[in-house]
Amino acid sequence: MGYCSGRCTLIFICGMQLVCVLERQIFDFLGYQWAPILANFVHIIIVILGLFGTIQYRPRYITGYAVWLVLWVTWNVFVICFYLEAGDLSKETDLILTFNISMHRSWWMENGPGCTVTSVTPAPDWAPEDHRYITVSGCFLEYQYIEVAHSSLQIVLALPRWLTALLLGFECYTHCSNFSSPGYSET
Repeated sequence: MGYCSGRCTLIFICGMQLVCVLERQIFDFLGYQWAPILANFVHIIIVILGLFGTIQYRPRYITGYAVWLVLWVTWNVFVICFYLEAGDLSKETDLILTFNISMHRSWWMENGPGCTVTSVTPAPDWAPEDHRYITVSGCFLEYQYIEVAHSSLQIVLALPRWLTALLLGFECYTHCSNFSSPGYSET
């Protein structure tokens, strides 16, 4: 029977996380949601640094990765609350996810499973001329629930990675203190 260490586990889970966050990044780009695009981009960079720290036994990278995971879970909880309209948050507000640069919403709003998009003519007076005014109906799953599912998946993947990163970081700090390679310095 095979054995997979904490290091092997963290590498595997980070690989899965990279695939999932890249998929999420694509759909955020399609919806012009700039805050999630920025958060996903930073997350991809930190995951790569965490992978590097795991492979090279760099406890500071692993610890930094574990700290980032706390922020990443917080961001995803915010996204869940935003789409479920918890408290004073409203998914109809452009300011939060698009930095008030555009009137775009989630890509899933128009392209969700089973959704039928119908143009409304004439468009209301308040609608910008360069945008189409539509209604969406017949969706099997509303777009906010798809976005909540994406964020929930990120949280589910982050929790075991956080625990594994903490354990591996502690292991590296205690057992890898005499690690010596050219150019390596703990200071």
